[in-house]
Amino acid sequence: MSRGWVRLQAVAVSGSVAEGLMLTTLPLVAVTITTDPRQVSLVNVVGQAPWLLFSLFAGVLIDRVRRSTVLTWAYAVQAGAALTLAVAGLTDAVTLPLLLVVAFVVTSAQVLGDGATGAVVPEVVEPHRLAAANTRLILIDRGAVQFVVPPAAGLLVGFGLGTPAWVAAASALVASLVVLGLRSAPGTPSGKHPLRDIADGLRFLVATRLLLSITVAVALGSFAASGVMSMFVLYATQVLHLGPVGYGVLLTCMAAGWVASSFLVSRVVGRIGYAWSMRIAQVGMVVTEVLVAVLPPWAWAIGLVVFAQSAIVMVWNVCSQSSRQRFTPTGLLGRVLTSHRALAWGLTPLGALAGGFVAAGFGLRAVWVMAALIQVAALVVAWLGLSPRAFREAEAVAAARASAASTPNR
Repeated sequence: MSRGWVRLQAVAVSGSVAEGLMLTTLPLVAVTITTDPRQVSLVNVVGQAPWLLFSLFAGVLIDRVRRSTVLTWAYAVQAGAALTLAVAGLTDAVTLPLLLVVAFVVTSAQVLGDGATGAVVPEVVEPHRLAAANTRLILIDRGAVQFVVPPAAGLLVGFGLGTPAWVAAASALVASLVVLGLRSAPGTPSGKHPLRDIADGLRFLVATRLLLSITVAVALGSFAASGVMSMFVLYATQVLHLGPVGYGVLLTCMAAGWVASSFLVSRVVGRIGYAWSMRIAQVGMVVTEVLVAVLPPWAWAIGLVVFAQSAIVMVWNVCSQSSRQRFTPTGLLGRVLTSHRALAWGLTPLGALAGGFVAAGFGLRAVWVMAALIQVAALVVAWLGLSPRAFREAEAVAAARASAASTPNR
């Protein structure tokens, strides 16, 4: 195990604590200001916008600049945003516009941080360990850390609206300091205009059929997930009649699903392969969305469903991220990772907005019906584009590219 991999995990722990606290706290603070579904959904809409607005340019930066430097910047910006909310909470100056600004900045930092982290992984981990490494990072981000963070955020809000933000600011600062000891490869200078560099990354992603199929499926799933998550706090408080702590526990059920699944992902993928793992995961996503829509308002039952859903999503995400790392040249990896997120997550603001309007017009349960229908479309894309043959062809192309790159010019 390399020192770089150990340090990257430490960075992930500190950074995930900060992100988890902020992402859990923002909607909780929002519902203390307004209970209008459309206004609450704005926090998610604005908070997700940077994935569409900045992802492509972030990819250029990640490929041109030393990736550890990008990580340092990202966590420093996140610490500043958390500190702003903390001071506002201390002085009773929290407003909806302020929450929107903080949400936008936090996600902007996340765009840089997540992209740089994904690009660093192949530098510190051997190719055959990519799936296991991505499982570990996802476990840290969504499982082990957020298993504690959501209920902790609910408790901290009770001491003051800005209290979780103080802890988040300290955690983000620690992450930025730990990154200083992580030495990644220098960036690749480019004489091209940034837009041409962006076009190269997009062209490779779109031209690689398997990666494009993954991106389209994720785009549809992200739209659906953003719609339900934008309304999840209202669903928990108005349908399930849970308070802040209960809402945090429900989010912890999600995190527990990630934790449980992390022990099985490598075995599942190793036994049935990437193609069938991703296809079956998409079936599971449809089923769990339908269950939330039709089950009675039993908090324990919904907790079990979101547990199962997050376990299923864990399998998909590990296969998705590992596929991009396996089949993308190193010099393009930052741009391909962020191009995927721009295209796949760019619809999340619209998903959050749609969730607010559907809930306002047809009720909160209707949001999950909408999500299930969209996931059916994602299932069709995954079934057609992610066949075992498609993965074999992508592996052959990647092997030929690697062989050509290692052969000296004569």
